[in-house]
Parts: sequence; C-alpha cells; structure tokens
Amino acid sequence: MPETSRQQGQDPFLTELLTQHAIRTPGKPAIIHPDRNRRDALGRPAYGSIDYGELDARVVACAAGLSRRGIGRGTRTALLVPPGADLLTLVFAMLHIGAVPVTVDPGMGLKRALDCIRRVRVQAFIGVPSADLLRRLRRDAFADVRTVITVGRNDGDGLRELTAPGADRPASPLRPDPDDLAIIAYTTGSTGPAKPVEITAGMLRGMARSIEKAHYTTDIETSLVTLPLIGLLDLAAGRTVVVPRMNMGKVGRADPALLTDAIQRFSVNAMFASPALLNPLEAHLGTTGAQVPSLQLVISGGAPVKPRLMSALRAHLPNQARVFSTYGSTEALPMTLLESREALGPLADGPAAGRGVCVGRPAPGTSVRAIAISDAPVPQWSDRLLVPPGHVGEVVVKGDVVSPSYYQTADADAAHKIQDGKLRWHRTGDIGWIDAHGRLWFCGRKNHRVRAAGGDLHTVGCEGIFNVHPQVARTALVGIGPHGDQRPVLCVELAPGTDPEHWPRVEDELRALGAAVAMTKPIVDFLPHPGFPVDVRHNAKIRRELLAGWAEDQLTGRRRATVTDRVLRTLPLLGWAYLAAYPLQPYRSEALTTLWWLDAFLSIAVHAAQIPSALRAEQERATGRRAAVTAALTMLFGATWWRTPRRKEQGATP
Repeated sequence: MPETSRQQGQDPFLTELLTQHAIRTPGKPAIIHPDRNRRDALGRPAYGSIDYGELDARVVACAAGLSRRGIGRGTRTALLVPPGADLLTLVFAMLHIGAVPVTVDPGMGLKRALDCIRRVRVQAFIGVPSADLLRRLRRDAFADVRTVITVGRNDGDGLRELTAPGADRPASPLRPDPDDLAIIAYTTGSTGPAKPVEITAGMLRGMARSIEKAHYTTDIETSLVTLPLIGLLDLAAGRTVVVPRMNMGKVGRADPALLTDAIQRFSVNAMFASPALLNPLEAHLGTTGAQVPSLQLVISGGAPVKPRLMSALRAHLPNQARVFSTYGSTEALPMTLLESREALGPLADGPAAGRGVCVGRPAPGTSVRAIAISDAPVPQWSDRLLVPPGHVGEVVVKGDVVSPSYYQTADADAAHKIQDGKLRWHRTGDIGWIDAHGRLWFCGRKNHRVRAAGGDLHTVGCEGIFNVHPQVARTALVGIGPHGDQRPVLCVELAPGTDPEHWPRVEDELRALGAAVAMTKPIVDFLPHPGFPVDVRHNAKIRRELLAGWAEDQLTGRRRATVTDRVLRTLPLLGWAYLAAYPLQPYRSEALTTLWWLDAFLSIAVHAAQIPSALRAEQERATGRRAAVTAALTMLFGATWWRTPRRKEQGATP
C-alpha cells in the first residue's frame, strides 16, 4: 500500500485504489465466491469469479443505482446482506458515494440486532428477501427508513436490478476527508452492551496501511476471507479474495474440509481467521494429511492464539510461512501483533507462570500504554495516569487505526475515550502490562476481574496457572457476590475424551496447582462445565457473565426446583396423559371433546412455539445442554421447566 504522505487526506481512499487496480490489471480475479449450491465436474463445490475490471464496473453501476434510489452522502443504511461478493460490492459502492453502511452481527440475536438498528435510526435499508420480511414485521426498528432495496440471494449476481444501466452514473469515487464517517459497525456485545463504532475514512486508511506494513509482502496474491472487513482491505490492496463456503456468523461451525479445498484449489497465500476456526482446520490437516503448500501467512484475531495451536499450524505450513496473533477490537484494529517464532520461545511459558498472554508489540501507527485501573471516566490525558513499567493496568491505545468516537452515544464516549489534544486515546477495557521490550501482556477484561476481599483477581492471568493440566481444555474464572467481597469460582472444561468420572481427581489436582501460587490461593471452588458459551463473531471469547450466573446457581441451588415448580410441571404431564387417554373413554361429550382439542393445542402448538425461547434461555444459562434435549423437554413440559425465576443479589456480577 503506497505511503506517499503522512497526511491521511492525501492518501488514495479504498475506492480509488480499487479503480487503480481495475485499470492496471482488469483481468485479474478480484473475488472468487461460492456459486450457489452447485457442484463442478469433480463433485466439488462450484465457485464463480469476478475480475477487477468487472468488479469496478459493478461498483460504479451499483453506486449509480443507489443514487437513483435516494441513497447518497451520509445516508445511514442498514446493510443486511450475507458476506460475499454482493456485500463487498455494496460496501465499495456506498463508500464510492459517501453513504454510511450500518452493520450488525446477526448472531447477537434478533432482539439485540433490531435494537441496534433502531438506535442508529437508519434512513435506508438494503437486504435480502428474508431481511426485508423482518423489516415489514418489525417496522418500529426501521421507522426512519425512506428507501428500501431488496437484493437477490445469489451471490455474485444478486444486484442485477440495482446495477441496471441508468443515468447519472458517478464518474469517479468520492475522496472523503479523514474525519468523514465511513461505516457504523456495532460491537458484538459479548463483553457488554453492543456499541455503535464510528469507523471514519481516516481509520480505514490507517487500518489498510498498518495491516499492509505489518503482515503482507508483494508475493502474497490470494487471500481467504472469513471476515468481510478484511476482504475490503484485501481488495483495496489488489489481492484476489476467496470467499469460502461457510457461515461467517458462526465461524466455529465452518467445515474444515471445505476450507482446505478452497485453499488448495485457488492456491491461497494468506488467511485471517479466529482460533475457533483454526483449531478444527489444524485438526483436519493433521488427520487427513492434506497439504497446503501455498499458504504463506496466517493471521488470527478475536482471541489470543495458544502456543500449542501456533506450533501445530506451523507443522502443516511451509518453513518460511508466518503465523500471527493479532490483538484488536472493532474500535481499534490492529493494536498489537506477535509472530509465532517469537511466541513459541520463552514467551510461551508466561501463561503457566501467571503473567497472562503475550499479544506482542504495537502495530505500525499505534501507541499502546497501561493506565491505572478505574471504572470512572477520564476526560483528559495526563502522564500521571500511567502505571509503572511492568505493572498491571488498563490498556489504552492511540493512532490512525483507532475510532475517535461512538455514534451519538455520549455515555460510551465518556467511558472509553480520553482527550489528548486533538487526538483521543481509546480505553479498551482490557487489563494488561507492558514488559521491558515493549510487548503487551493481556491479563483479562476489566469488567471480568473478580473483586474479592483480598484484592482483584485477573481472569487470564489466573487461568493460565490451571490450563497446564493435561486433562483440562480451558478454564474460566468468574466471581459471584457483591463487588469487593466476591467469591472466585473456576469453571472447567475437561479435555475431549476425559471421562467425567475423573473429575474428583482433576479437581484435587487443580486445587493443588492453585494453592502453590499466591495469586490463585483464594480460588477454592471448582466446577466442571460441558461447554462454555462464546461470542458470536469469533466463537472464541468466553461469555463470563453467563458463566457467573450459572456458577452462582450451581453453588447456591437457586434454580433447583421448588415444590411449586414440581406442581406446575405436573400439569403438562397431566395434559399429555389426557391426550392419550381420551380415545379410551367409554363415552363422548361435547365438553370433553372441546377440552381435548384445547389440550392438544396447548401441548403441541404452544409448546412447540416455546422452543426458540427455551433455546435462547439455555444459551443464556450456559448449561451446555444439547439443543435436541432442550427441544424435547420444552415439548414435554412447556415453559414450566426453564422459566424458573432467578433472584439477583444487590451488587452481584451481571
């Protein structure tokens, strides 16, 4: 990516770079995407291709189509289109004319997603037919929408109506000022309420520059994309983007065989993925012996990459390949980075020693510091905020890759931004420390720290002590009770293949590990858990607030069925018994027949309608129960088995 000037306003914008690539290499493949559900002659999933000349023409035509429909500079537009060629085309087209895409994670849940759209007061809507149906059913969330555009489902040709020839085609893309709003992207809300992040034109330029300088070399031509934003930056850099056949809203469920097929078939050189995707991919490569000799660069984000995974991945890659762990967030990406060769050295022993996880040095163009931990707003920057070198504090970051503010959310700005002259530091809400070499060590989230009577316990720092146990897949520290007197509890996921009957022995061994280190001595409660709930975007961040409620229930028995609960749960059983006994009755009456039909409606239709709510409730309770079991219990008992009220103590962890 050229750096002709330090002033962002003089740098080519992403849309201008796309046009430059279309002029220089019009026949080069820009996007390779799944071709519906078709198969090729060899029985493999079929893919379509769009070259740079065609992509640029589509973007210009799409921009003209948007303009004709009343979408222009500054129009906040809900963009509800699945990741792929059409989504990338639409985003470039909107940047072309200065419209503002509003993106939400569909995996955050329908209610929360609609609330996010409502809060931004979107003025236009672009979506697939199912999203348009949702808009019609929930008009309150789209009350300010004046323009509605429905696009087809077929990736690569779903924009035919929008890109139809018309007048007033924009000849050249808009060159925005650095402070111009380019995208509103909501955080997932996995560690708090979802917040609308303002991604400015300057931030997009800064991200593109930083990522190029940190990771890419000129010989990397093809990239596998599992996050749409990365695909946007890849296209601006002139690389071929391969969109694999997967649901990017649920990366943990991606089929590693399909990913491997895409890497091999299109000679992919680089890929960005979360650990939740890399773990099954590495296991697949190890089990099948499949080779990926073209893969030269792996960048992981969303959660720290464990040294074991880094080492295992390297075994499947060429010797010269690089594997990076990237630390960042929606508000600032990337912040720091760490290459596997450094991570697999002495740094790999850090977690077991309770030092946290090293996430590397600041990315190009960023400054990273640690300030005193506080829950209060910090309006103005002062060097007095800094903690001494080597001490744990809240991580703050400043630079071109950092969002300056949240969209019309003053309370979030007050909580997360610190003014420093004309620039702002972003308070990440993460806890960490910086070593003598300038590397950042991540110790956990600030709002996840356990505020015990003897002092704060930081989650990631403590968990590293226990994660060394060979029969432990991972652990999660949570606190229950009022802040300042919280009870620390360690939730434990056993390693696959470990017999649950071994838990008493594993528990004793974990207790011994904790007692040997001063930091973890206060932890005396250990609970096995079948499967931690995780965030929706990367399927990697543990949702500790859900685990805290689950742990409290386990230790206090607050959700154990009372006599009243048991009485209520007998009613659905009596209903099922009446349904079965009715045909055996020796006589019929109109009243009994009416009662039977009413019973059938309640037991079958109403119970079935309650299944989605039951599944969401089980996810919130983080029980790890299989969906099929939850559905069966709901059909049998209705809402009576999962709607047990849960009391919250004042000051308890949410």
